[in-house]
Amino acid sequence: MVRSTSVTRTEANRARQATWSRSLERGLAILSTFGDSERATLGVSELSRALGLSRSTTHRYVATLTSLGYLQQDADSRRYRLGPRVLDLGFAALNSMGIRELSVPHLQRLSDETGFTVNMAILDGVDVVYIERCRTSRSGQREIDLNLHVGSRLPAYCTALGKALLAHLPKPALDELLGRMELVARGPNTITRKAALRAELARIRESGVAVNNEELAYGLRSVAAPVRDRSGEVTAALNLAVHRTMLSTEDLVERYAPSVQRTAAAISAELGYR
Repeated sequence: MVRSTSVTRTEANRARQATWSRSLERGLAILSTFGDSERATLGVSELSRALGLSRSTTHRYVATLTSLGYLQQDADSRRYRLGPRVLDLGFAALNSMGIRELSVPHLQRLSDETGFTVNMAILDGVDVVYIERCRTSRSGQREIDLNLHVGSRLPAYCTALGKALLAHLPKPALDELLGRMELVARGPNTITRKAALRAELARIRESGVAVNNEELAYGLRSVAAPVRDRSGEVTAALNLAVHRTMLSTEDLVERYAPSVQRTAAAISAELGYR
C-alpha cells in the first residue's frame, strides 16, 4: 500500500517539531531581523511587530540576548543593535572556510599589482556576502567603497560578483532565485528585466567574465570571475573595482579581466580544481 505524500510530510513535520526549540528559533529570528533591516538599531516595539510576538515576550528575548552579548542597548535611545558576540560567530564561520584563508595572498597580490580594491564573495540566496576585502588607498577608491566590509550583503543581480555566481548555477536553482528577485534600479545601468538578466548571465557563462557598469551605484565599475572548488562547482567569485573616472568599461575588461581570471584560476587550483 502506498502512503500519501501529505501523510509522509505531516509525519516528517511532527518529527522535526519534536526536536525543535521554539525559544532558540525566536532568538535567532530577532538577530536576523537586524540583518534584514536597513536600520542599525531597532526598538522592542519594532521587533515585536516584525516577528509577530507580544511586546513582553520580545522584551524577554531581547534582555536575554543583551545579557549574553549578542545585542547591545544604546543608553540614550534605549534601542538595540547587534553586539560583539554576533561578530565573533560571523568571523568564526568565515574563518572556518578554507577558501578565505587560501585566497588572501592571491587577492592581496592582485590588489598590490593593480592598485585597485579586490573583493571575494559567496552567494547566499539572492544576495552576495563579502568574505574578504583587500582595500587600496588609491585616489578615487573611497568614492566607491560604499562602507562595505567582510560580512556585507548586496543584491546579486546588480553586482559583478553576484552575476558571476548566478551565471554558473544549475537552471532549476537559477529559476528559483530569479523567481524571488525584485529587480529594482540601484544605479544608472541596473538590469531591471529578468529576460535581459538571463541573457546577460548566458554571456557571462560563455566568456567567464562578469562586468558591473554602474549597475549597483553611480560611478562603480567592476570585473569579476568565478572560483571553482575541487568538484568544479563555482563556490565563490572575486572582483576588481574601479571608479568610472579611472577606466572605461572597455578598458577595464581589456586591461584587468585577464588578471582577475588568472587570480581566480590560481585560487581554484589551490582548492583542488583541475
